[in-house]
Parts: sequence; C-alpha cells; structure tokens
Amino acid sequence: MISKEDEEFIRWWERNRENEKKWERSIRKGIGMGLMLSFPIVLAVLFRGWYKRMPFISGSQLLLILLGCVFVSVFYALMKGYMQWEANETRYKQIKGL
Repeated sequence: MISKEDEEFIRWWERNRENEKKWERSIRKGIGMGLMLSFPIVLAVLFRGWYKRMPFISGSQLLLILLGCVFVSVFYALMKGYMQWEANETRYKQIKGL
C-alpha cells in the first residue's frame, strides 16, 4: 500500500525529474550553502589584521584564494544537487518497485 505522501512524491518526481537533473538548477539551489562554507575563509583573509602572525598575502595570492573559495562553493553545489537527485531517483525506484 502506497501512502499519500509517496503518491505525491511520485507525481512530483515524474514531472520534475529532468529539471532537477540540470546543473544550472543544482548550482542555484546549492550555491548559498557553498558560499556559507567558504565565507569564513574569505573573512579571515580580508580581515587579516586580527591575527598578527599571519604572513603577508599579495594581490595575486588573494585572487587565488578567492577563486578557490568560489570553486569550492560551485563544486559543493553541484555535488549536493547530484546526490539529492540520486536520492530522489532511488526513492522513486523503490516506491515504484523497479
């Protein structure tokens, strides 16, 4: 016996399966959390006066650190979207009995 929640999920997943798989949607949904993960690094580098033993960071090193933070954020968003899609697909297959 399939519960009402499972029936709603099946209908939703059949309608949105392809849209949820697109990488643009994954980035839009997950970039916020990815930026939150890299935000403390950016703050520590930009406000480096609070830690007196931190070595000097040149402009090119700052650019590299910022690009690395953006890369980590995008990578996190893509992986989160992919893993979420896989979890929903697995749930759909289990409910349908495929």
